[in-house]
Amino acid sequence: MFSATARKVTIGYDAAMTAVGIIPARYPAVRFPGKPLAKINGRPMIEWVWEGASKAKTLRKVIVATDDKRILEACRSFGAEAVLTSPDHPTGTDRIAEIAKSLDDEIIVNIQGDEPLMQGFVIDALVRAIEADPQVPMATVVHSAGDDALKDPNRVKAVIDQHGYAMYFSRSTIPYPRIEDPTPRVWQHVGLYAYRRDFLLKFVTLPRTPAEQTEGLEQLRALEHGYKIRVAPVEGWESVAVDVPEDIGLVEYKLHNP
Repeated sequence: MFSATARKVTIGYDAAMTAVGIIPARYPAVRFPGKPLAKINGRPMIEWVWEGASKAKTLRKVIVATDDKRILEACRSFGAEAVLTSPDHPTGTDRIAEIAKSLDDEIIVNIQGDEPLMQGFVIDALVRAIEADPQVPMATVVHSAGDDALKDPNRVKAVIDQHGYAMYFSRSTIPYPRIEDPTPRVWQHVGLYAYRRDFLLKFVTLPRTPAEQTEGLEQLRALEHGYKIRVAPVEGWESVAVDVPEDIGLVEYKLHNP
């Protein structure tokens, strides 16, 4: 039976597999050009993401994969390992796959560069979820959705089956509340993925699928091709992704009011 019991990690971790985190950071963007370098409390957003991810106990290291020398130089200035990748990648997943080809780690974690409130224990819950299920090729994270997320198409919602696998992801509110429920549960998806390395390299070669293109959600490609996605629920943390410049103010508010 699926249960939301993942909690903040407070103990060490002796991983059976090695895992590396990669943060794709692209400079061009239609809604928010230069987003990785946008200042949050005086520091570039990519630094906040890297700093939070670096606290994960399950990652061997964290790498920033970028298409722009400005991001590369900014990352190196605060001590992050950064690699310049091809500017032609259509998605962040394609960008991390370029790096993964040169790595021997069994697990590759895709950490979105627009999640400045990322915490290490969230990544640890994700890596544990994929390690605990040897048959699953990838895993992701959810938390309970707040009222402000229900009608916001930038906050992706997820439906999960009774065994902890994703059934669907949507920008719409799912499941649709057709009847009044005194205890509704809507899951908000977090753009954080753990892939088995071999599957990641295969995933980026799979043809794009109808629902993926309709929703603009890359993870649907895996479901439409028949692959399972293990879901790790987390408590004590809420995703605040930066999709547009106006989201910066919300992130700064959360930093001052944890």
